Amino acid sequence: MDQTQLIIIAAIIIFFVLKKLGQVNPQKARELKAAGAIVIDVRSSDEFAGGHVAGAVNVPLDQLSERIESVVPDRQQPILIYCLSGTRSALARRILMSKKYRDIHNLGSIYRARSILTGQ
Repeated sequence: MDQTQLIIIAAIIIFFVLKKLGQVNPQKARELKAAGAIVIDVRSSDEFAGGHVAGAVNVPLDQLSERIESVVPDRQQPILIYCLSGTRSALARRILMSKKYRDIHNLGSIYRARSILTGQ
């Protein structure tokens, strides 16, 4: 293996480790949900229509900046976000933080979100 391949492999590993570190732990997510956190799915409308976490609200990432204030007017409201893989939800968290929302938690993928919130 040459040096370029090693750098690429290291970058991929670092990407996945950082992505995982930015996700809320399962116990905290369940506590937030029980306390009334809103669950937001930032996948596309078509993806959402194909299946989603029960009770989730669909606000596609490309509409998040424009729609979030009508969906969650209280910037103190706890928010749990997820997408297909965790990448869009990480970006959504940054967008929401830039809009002064402070209690935002990344669930990661829909599969992780579903497992944590519904036990499926």
